Amino acid sequence: MNRGVIGIDVKIELIKAKLEDLEAVWKMQVEAFAGLYEKYQDTETSPATEKYGDILFRFGLPETTYYFITADGERVGVIRVVDKRDGVTRKRISPIFIMPGHRNKGYAQQAIAEAERLHGETNWSLDTILQEKGNCYLYEKAGYHQTGETKVINDKMTIVFYEKD
Repeated sequence: MNRGVIGIDVKIELIKAKLEDLEAVWKMQVEAFAGLYEKYQDTETSPATEKYGDILFRFGLPETTYYFITADGERVGVIRVVDKRDGVTRKRISPIFIMPGHRNKGYAQQAIAEAERLHGETNWSLDTILQEKGNCYLYEKAGYHQTGETKVINDKMTIVFYEKD
C-alpha cells in the first residue's frame, strides 16, 4: 500500500486497455519517455520515438496485454505484459512507465506485483537502462536479478536484462 501525499493509502489498479484506448497509451508513452530520450538520444530503441502503428501492431498480438495503471481512478501509467500462456516462455514486461507527475509514489512497484498476480508470479523477464539506477533498484527490489547480458545502445546508454524465476 502506498502512502499518498496527504497520508491516505493509495492502491493502484490495472485496467485492461481496449483498442479505442491505444492513442491515449501511445501519447502517454511518448510523454513518459521523452526525458530519457533527451538524455540518451537512443533514436532506434526509445519508446518516445515509437509510432502509433507500433503500439497498434503489438496490441493485436495475442500474447500482449496493455494495462493502464490507475490510482484513485486516474491513469498514472501503463504496463504492457507479454504472456504466451504456454508455461514455458518467460512472461515479459515491456514497457512499464509512470507519468512524470506521479513518479516515486510506489505505483510501478505495485503495478509489477499486480501484473505478476494476474499472470503468474514466476518466469518473468524485462530490461532497462543500466545507467538508470532507480529503475535497476526498482526491479531488484521486486525480486528480479540481472542475467549478465547487456546491450550497448550508444556511448551513453547500455541495456541490462533481468529475470525473475
